[in-house]
Amino acid sequence: MSTATDTSVLAARFQEVFGAAPDGVWQAPGRVNLIGEHTDYNEGFVLPFAIDKTAKVALRVRDDSTVRMLSTFGGHGLVEAELNGLEPGSGQGWSRYPLGVAWALKDRDVNVPGFDLLLDSDVPLGAGLSSSHAIECAVISALNELTGAGLAAEELVLATQRAENVFVGAPTGIMDQSASLRGAKGQAVFLDCRDQHVELVPFDAEASGLVLLVIDTKVSHSHADGGYASRRASCELGAEILGVKALRDVGVERLEEASGLLDETTLRRVRHVVTENDRVLQTVEILGTQGPASIGALLDASHVSMRDDFEISCPELDLAVDTSRSAGAIGARMTGGGFGGSAIALTPVGQEQQVRDAVVRSFAEAGFTAPDIFTVTPAAGARRLA
Repeated sequence: MSTATDTSVLAARFQEVFGAAPDGVWQAPGRVNLIGEHTDYNEGFVLPFAIDKTAKVALRVRDDSTVRMLSTFGGHGLVEAELNGLEPGSGQGWSRYPLGVAWALKDRDVNVPGFDLLLDSDVPLGAGLSSSHAIECAVISALNELTGAGLAAEELVLATQRAENVFVGAPTGIMDQSASLRGAKGQAVFLDCRDQHVELVPFDAEASGLVLLVIDTKVSHSHADGGYASRRASCELGAEILGVKALRDVGVERLEEASGLLDETTLRRVRHVVTENDRVLQTVEILGTQGPASIGALLDASHVSMRDDFEISCPELDLAVDTSRSAGAIGARMTGGGFGGSAIALTPVGQEQQVRDAVVRSFAEAGFTAPDIFTVTPAAGARRLA
């Protein structure tokens, strides 16, 4: 995992590479989803929060249509592209995300000039913490300001979703960019994915004597792969058979009826989404009345549902969750799109080291790659730094 570069150092590095000072430096955070997995593209509810790990971009607009991009990640050289004629599928690796944002803004008739960009990020890659959306949200924040487009946060969310869906080819919803663009320190973002309504919900684990541990299993995943797309297709099929616009419109009370209409696999996919939506609503209510120490059982139930009904877990994630729980965490679940990435474990401060040690030991005994384990706290959303 890389460490963040100081803003002034990044600006100086930009000048060194591109021969002029940047117009500014912007940052956008990654996110952890506390609960509500694969509910977003079903027009349901999610409860993510922006984390204290971010992507920073130093950016300067040009007087032509050329884009030049460099990352502080090792092994990546300067990338050049032309905005004129930019089409979905263009670019490779991380460069797809800034290019996708530029394409999506141009698609909205924003006059996007060429630009020079230097990227620095300490959001772990492939860990299910939305490193790609952090890049997109930092870039779109910069371009929205520098072009004078003046798009509201809700419009930026939809533009970055279009960049992901059409340009990059990943069928994601709006959760990740909503958390990154609309997050706030000490708050989780309760998002209704049907109408983008947001309520900030206090989530101060520390005040409750807890820490939220992220266990990066080092099993890389990709939203553009077939597993994610096939789950989405199952959800759309279930909604069609049940005669609703989206699974958001199916309550828990309809699951018995659904069992007589859907094949076994589709039923399990639908059951996860329907019960997960219900768990999000319960979590929001409990956080408002009892606080973080009372949501452990809901986190546990969410993981079981993803493991058994949605089938998006993996042995490493299951081991991280089970070991965390047996070592003292009050609740644990995989977070993110699945098939790898990270688990979260809500843990009493006094048990933190015990949980960390137990997980590292269990991974070693299983012959798995050693995990990265770190804490996250709810942080501010995307903003200009300099």
